[in-house]
Amino acid sequence: MIPVREIAPAKINLALHVRGKRLDGRHDIETIFAFCTDGDHLSAEPSDRLSLTVTGPFAAQLNAPENNLVIKAGKALAAAAAVQAGAAITLDKKLPVASGIGGGSADAAAALRLLTSLWRIDPAHAQSIAPALGSDVPACLLSLPVRGTGAGDELSAADMPELTGKPVLLVNPRVALSTAEVFANWDGVDQGPLDDWRSSRNGLEGAATAIVPQVETVLAWLSAQRGTDIVRMSGSGATCFALFHGEKARDDAAELVPREWWNLPTFLR
Repeated sequence: MIPVREIAPAKINLALHVRGKRLDGRHDIETIFAFCTDGDHLSAEPSDRLSLTVTGPFAAQLNAPENNLVIKAGKALAAAAAVQAGAAITLDKKLPVASGIGGGSADAAAALRLLTSLWRIDPAHAQSIAPALGSDVPACLLSLPVRGTGAGDELSAADMPELTGKPVLLVNPRVALSTAEVFANWDGVDQGPLDDWRSSRNGLEGAATAIVPQVETVLAWLSAQRGTDIVRMSGSGATCFALFHGEKARDDAAELVPREWWNLPTFLR
């Protein structure tokens, strides 16, 4: 049988406001999610048990396969749909770990889509279990522009056709940054409602920069490139991104990225 394949698109937050801390320990946020055309790659074949093999440039940075969110997603989906079958999943880890661009959440969401297809089950099962896997998983399951509120898992439509095909450059200083640590470093000030994302910001940039000063360096470097439209940090960092007016300007900037940094020239979906 030909393996079933899925891309786990890199996620960016076009803007992000932190509104307060919740009783469950998470934070209320308002954000606009967007997704790239590139990301990690997953494939799966039928098997009598659920297993995961990790390859790719960032494979060594992940925990043991049995602790990976992909396996947790598969087990939760099998339980929800009363599926007895397994799957041999391969994850080609192309995106840096703990980098604010979806990572494990995007991989888990791609696994849900992958196994829904492989096991031929109702997609409603994936939608029902996604929130319990992580706040970003419901948005990553859609992998389309969407507004997130609550902990980021309460979604509403964000109609932004003008962003489809927009050139974007992702840059990471190759420093992992813990989401929990960044939120713990938040100053506690309600950043207000998120209205126009273009004139807004990522309210976690200050908290992230205090932990990893290289974030500020990357943002300054991107802002100095020609042809940029919007420059921001994604999620809790440390990946930053720039939207460009044209593909050539983006590619010219990508050629100049310092060698010690990771980068990905891509497009928005």
